[in-house]
Amino acid sequence: MSQIPACLQLQKSDVEKMLAAQVHIGTKNCDARMASYVFGRRPDGIHVIDMDKTWQKIVLAARMIAAIENPADIAVVCSRPYGQRATLKFCRYIGATAIAGRYVPGTFTNRINPHFMEPRMIICNDSREDKQAVLESAYANIPVVAFADTDSPLKYVDVAVPGNNKGIQSIGLLYCLL
Repeated sequence: MSQIPACLQLQKSDVEKMLAAQVHIGTKNCDARMASYVFGRRPDGIHVIDMDKTWQKIVLAARMIAAIENPADIAVVCSRPYGQRATLKFCRYIGATAIAGRYVPGTFTNRINPHFMEPRMIICNDSREDKQAVLESAYANIPVVAFADTDSPLKYVDVAVPGNNKGIQSIGLLYCLL
């Protein structure tokens, strides 16, 4: 990731926005696969996420999104209520397909299902809450980009964007930067 063009380098204004939205705040628990994204730990036990690594993963995920010719082939999944508004706005601006609210099992694997779809990429808000969509994408060989907090499981996730996926402002800013 050291080959990032100058226009995609982390700017001071981006860092200020990320600090204001508390993107760097993690949880008290830390998954073993997320340990490489943790900058440190506060005295109260909360893990702090490295914002430079967050930015690198945002750039990688944005390149993946740009590589898909038809943005309608991108499915954005969010089952948490406080991430649905950001998900719907993100989908409206890039032209992706939104699955906000309850995820219907079999959407990616069961052809008989009336909601069946074959996306080329999935973006999920939380790999723990949207585990059914992540699991089905693994069965169908669909790449997954997931916003991951320090306690998020990364099984079947291809690109994890480390950040606070439990705060409304943080989720909104992560989608905005993406």
